[in-house]
Amino acid sequence: MEVEVKLRLPDAAAHQKLADALSPWRLRTHMQENLFFDGAGGELSSRRAVVRLRFYDGDARCVLSLKARAQLSGGISRVEEEEEEVEPPALGRALAAEPRRLLSDLPNSPIMEKVKGFFSDEGSAELVPLGGFRNVRAVHRWEEEGLMLELDETRYEFGTSFELECETPEPDRAKTVLEAFLRRHGVPYAYSEASKFAVFRAGKLLH
Repeated sequence: MEVEVKLRLPDAAAHQKLADALSPWRLRTHMQENLFFDGAGGELSSRRAVVRLRFYDGDARCVLSLKARAQLSGGISRVEEEEEEVEPPALGRALAAEPRRLLSDLPNSPIMEKVKGFFSDEGSAELVPLGGFRNVRAVHRWEEEGLMLELDETRYEFGTSFELECETPEPDRAKTVLEAFLRRHGVPYAYSEASKFAVFRAGKLLH
């Protein structure tokens, strides 16, 4: 179970103000490309699941994920998530180009074995592309509070959103700390009401 605090920023100005405030703890920035897949008959989405391929910094890294049963309330997200590295990343690109190969060309993948179980007939199982979006992620380590922070600028075809995320086993404490920090630095925010994937599927920014 992945547990995260998710705080939505209203615009690019708030994002820049927060980036400046977090700059002493900045570690690195990743360019991410996220591509999503479902069964041809909606077999995954009907059970609140989705397959994702995420590419980092072009083709430097590729990660396969299965996410399921996402819940988001009061700025705290909980989602069942499994991840696997795809090596080499060029294989991930080939699979993204021909999604039907996802179920056949990753023979040692526990995720793909689980995905096959979503289909009543494995012989006719097929994954199809849903599309995706790009994300610029700045990663920060706030050592004093023991928090890893991710400041996101997410670029959809229909607009751009901004969000601060923090994966933590203590979401209530982290949320309290982060809200106090944002208020102290005059950064406006609200609790995120939908995941990035949900925004993508809605086809519009959610406010």
